[in-house]
Amino acid sequence: MTNDLFGSMFDLQDNRIDKLGNPLLALDKTIDWEAFRKTLNRVNKKRIKGRAGAKPKEVVMMFKGLVIQSLYGLSDDQLEYQIEDRRSFQRFLGLSNHQRSPDAKTFWAFRNRLSELKLVDKLFVELSKQLNKAGYIARQGQIIDASIVPAPVQRNSREENAQLKRGDVPEDWEGNKRKQKDVDARWTKKHGKSHYGYKNHISIDNKNKLIRHYDVTDASVHDSNVFEELLDADNSSADVWADSAYSSQEKEEKLVGLGYRSKVHRKGKRGKPLNAYSKQANTKKSKVRCRVEHVFGSQNDLRRKAISAIGIVRARTEIGMMNMVYNMRRFCFLERASAS
Repeated sequence: MTNDLFGSMFDLQDNRIDKLGNPLLALDKTIDWEAFRKTLNRVNKKRIKGRAGAKPKEVVMMFKGLVIQSLYGLSDDQLEYQIEDRRSFQRFLGLSNHQRSPDAKTFWAFRNRLSELKLVDKLFVELSKQLNKAGYIARQGQIIDASIVPAPVQRNSREENAQLKRGDVPEDWEGNKRKQKDVDARWTKKHGKSHYGYKNHISIDNKNKLIRHYDVTDASVHDSNVFEELLDADNSSADVWADSAYSSQEKEEKLVGLGYRSKVHRKGKRGKPLNAYSKQANTKKSKVRCRVEHVFGSQNDLRRKAISAIGIVRARTEIGMMNMVYNMRRFCFLERASAS
């Protein structure tokens, strides 16, 4: 009798949450989560068989936990607490009222395993298959750009920073100290301000504004150094937009040679500023190119001030999750728009 009463109370609460607009409900209905299982099962493949030790957690549930983490910008400790505290999170993970959430260390270990096996890229491809199957194939050209993703600033001496730039690790960084030091993140300047961390290089399609390809580098890598790798040969149009950071004669020739049409912004030179025609052309291109800024803006609204990952391998996992969760949310939006 008591269980029935509590069950009815939870059902009423769930219905109220859903009517208020539960974003996890839309994700759960739109995404085929079982399609990720084959890739995710690799996380537990190399575990030592036997009865000793805790049983591995259900992989799809753990993956959905990382989706929550990226969607709400939570640390591992906050993720554990929020799942325990929030009924909507428990429902999304498939946890009943009496089941405990995996703890923070378990989520950390699962994400670390994804990094070791480089599985997030494969999960991103699997989601892309779902998008294409639903009819959201890449259309009307592509837009390429990069955004800085901040990492926790390292308090190193000038000598230590000089060694890191040379690719050397300071000798006294052994043991636990080495584990806490990020030797891959770098400083860069943008609009006169210094930034430390990594870069998220992406290509989106103009029609659906979905991320089609991405790459992750340290922040010091110039945007234009990651370009050809992002080009999407499956797009229905040959048009390619990018800002003036990607402008060069070499890039123009490569695009033409690969069968693309350049919509890259022209860049003035010292003593040779852009003429009125080129400025007008850039303004016209900006009306399309600005769509990629909407993607970065959406991601910035969700994430914490800085990623928690140490090292580019883990940073790629965290940024890859960020890109994947953006596509999931965009998928839900496109489905709602199509239905209406």
